[in-house]
Amino acid sequence: MDTSASRTYVGDIGTLSGAARTEALDTLVEDLRSPDPVVRDEQAYVRAARWIPVLDAADRLRLGDRMAASFTDPAVQARAFAPLVLARIVEAGAWRPRWWSAFADWYPAETDLRGHDPALGWLHAVAHGADLLAAVSHHPGQDPVPLLELAVARLLTPTGHLFDAQEDDRLAHALAQILSHPGLTAAQSARWLDPVSEAFRTGEPGPVPAWASNTMRTLRMLYVLTDRGFRTKDTGAGIRTVTHRTSALDALAGTLAIVAPYSA
Repeated sequence: MDTSASRTYVGDIGTLSGAARTEALDTLVEDLRSPDPVVRDEQAYVRAARWIPVLDAADRLRLGDRMAASFTDPAVQARAFAPLVLARIVEAGAWRPRWWSAFADWYPAETDLRGHDPALGWLHAVAHGADLLAAVSHHPGQDPVPLLELAVARLLTPTGHLFDAQEDDRLAHALAQILSHPGLTAAQSARWLDPVSEAFRTGEPGPVPAWASNTMRTLRMLYVLTDRGFRTKDTGAGIRTVTHRTSALDALAGTLAIVAPYSA
């Protein structure tokens, strides 16, 4: 276990200034890559979620820069937690193009897709990346099409790992939020699935590859959310809907029919 598990935090970020504030943020970044799941998940991430909304703009950007740099960290837990923290930063109003570039390079390329590790605890790279996609989809002025394309790239990247911790549900929920973007056209709400349809058509008899199973299950959940509506923490008990429900449903049904010819 990481010896930082016994670290004592004094005060909160709002009570600190100058060198003490810088040291507190440095400590936070260090703990967000800790191999100890108690330090990283239960302490550092909780603290980050509480601090980010009250950080000043400069410190928020600096923290975002440090998280974006973590996408190339050799430690999987550092890479996997970076998008989760960046999602909270985006929700607080900050977003930089270079963060997107770092995330887009990492997300489909990440090879360690385990949801949970007995020693490291929750990793959840796919789910945490989905959370960032969802957060970015609500950022003012964001083009939703690259978000859809990146989600597809993640799904279609060959992997031997079968989603086992509801990553398909998390990614479907993110896709539903992207599809609710008011700037999407009806054609864009369907066209993003073209690469998936092409990939499905390459299927051959035999065991279903993990990437294909992961993609099918993600799209099935997305169909449900598109058909029935979905909730986010911003809507409370209210229901949100995608912008072009009929176009999205038709495209999803057509894509899934390629691998389920018995469907109507």
